[in-house]
Amino acid sequence: MIINEVKTELEQHIIPFWNTLRDDENGGFYGFMSCGLELDKQADKGVILHSRILWFYSNAYMTLGAEQLLDNAKHAYTFIKDCCIDYEFGGVYWMMDYKGKPVDTMKHTYNIAFAIYALSSYYRASGDREALTLAYRLFDDIEKNTLDEYGYREAFDRKWNLVDNEALSENGLKADKTMNAILHLIEAYTELYKADGSEKVAERLKFQLGQMRDIVYTPETNALKVFFDTSFNLVGDIHSYGHDIEATWLMDRACDVLGDEELKKQFAEMGLKISHNIQDIAMDDGALNNERDKDEINRTRVWWVQAEAVVGFINAYQHSGEEKFLASAKSVWENIKEYIIDKREGGEWYAEVTCDHVPRECKETVGPWKCPYHNGRMCMEVIARDVDF
Repeated sequence: MIINEVKTELEQHIIPFWNTLRDDENGGFYGFMSCGLELDKQADKGVILHSRILWFYSNAYMTLGAEQLLDNAKHAYTFIKDCCIDYEFGGVYWMMDYKGKPVDTMKHTYNIAFAIYALSSYYRASGDREALTLAYRLFDDIEKNTLDEYGYREAFDRKWNLVDNEALSENGLKADKTMNAILHLIEAYTELYKADGSEKVAERLKFQLGQMRDIVYTPETNALKVFFDTSFNLVGDIHSYGHDIEATWLMDRACDVLGDEELKKQFAEMGLKISHNIQDIAMDDGALNNERDKDEINRTRVWWVQAEAVVGFINAYQHSGEEKFLASAKSVWENIKEYIIDKREGGEWYAEVTCDHVPRECKETVGPWKCPYHNGRMCMEVIARDVDF
């Protein structure tokens, strides 16, 4: 019974691990733990990490109801509210020191989107309208400062002057715009709309969905493009398998929350085509490969890619009724149990494991990107969807 297994993983492993990362002396949560499980209490604290922790505890509380979860959410919220938001120039900072002082004041659309996502969820969990007010403040910052004639620009200095988008570029490429930023704007605006039902949020959410459908999606290959220049010309030749399967269910969720029947139909069809494609080309020995860069397949088992595959394949099954999607979800979960979950005392999930099942020691257990968001969300999605197999 996979629902019971993931609930146990959430309640008895993931949540207790992150509880130990709470920093009651300096606020927020500790920012770094090595693959060797060495905790650095004076490491810088990522704002993305803290937004994801806030989202995680808020939704864990709404799923499980334990008051300690809401208390930890409030603790993360206080750190974000007091330390991470730039009340002078808008947006949120990129990185804080361990005492909560800014050490990197870059503004990034992706980062701000995660803060909106988290604050909206915390409002839903707690009823604290201040959190919703801050979410709208950041929504307005994005809409006022990042748009050009094509869409959302991404990387800025503290005063909203454009800078290189190194934070979301990779593989030696420089991208002005990314599929990843659009996807997580969709995620954030979906949560904000769910919290408050604002028509101005719905309008911008539909714009973002349109960009995914009309610009990012490639119907000839049933895949999502990854990197673009400022006018959405393609940069590089990369296919991110994890982002594709994650996008299928996040786009469906946006359409469901909007209640737009035509969009629901369009994106359900598109998502199934993407899911079939990912299942055909990326499943490998019970897990999901990471990505393709030109002709080279990266077979690393990345923690978040595996977690999103479970949710994405269950979502595809719910749309199609095709049992093969459930079989893929089950095989990925079995692979997670065997190789990704860190069974050492004091461990959580390995960030990356080779295709030969060897953890990559250069990848941290906790860090600016390694958080309880993907694996915790996977558990909560499996519980909520109530599809057992």
